[in-house]
Amino acid sequence: QVQLVESGGGLVQPGGSLRLSCAASGFAFSWSTMSWYRQAPGKERELVATITNLGVTQNVANSVKGRFTISRNNAQNTVYLQMNSLKPDDTAMYYCNIGSYGAKTYWGQGTQVTVSS
Repeated sequence: QVQLVESGGGLVQPGGSLRLSCAASGFAFSWSTMSWYRQAPGKERELVATITNLGVTQNVANSVKGRFTISRNNAQNTVYLQMNSLKPDDTAMYYCNIGSYGAKTYWGQGTQVTVSS
């Protein structure tokens, strides 16, 4: 069955960086488009960025353009989110998932990112 395990979150000061990882299993990862999402307290989950199976970046949220980079390693079934110049508004639970927009039937546990001084 599909399993997505996010890691790499933590507490960071404004202007800092974090690199999130998502280890995937149970499906054809190398053939799958993958995305990162986030959900802040009291807000709906939003799509942050998408990467196709060939490594093409799509759907980057305006709020993170120029600061966040999505990448993947198909040999390791892992997708990454490099987050630079972090802001307090980036505080959220971060998730990865298969595809991009549309309803999902499964979500991993996520990884918490808190940006605060």
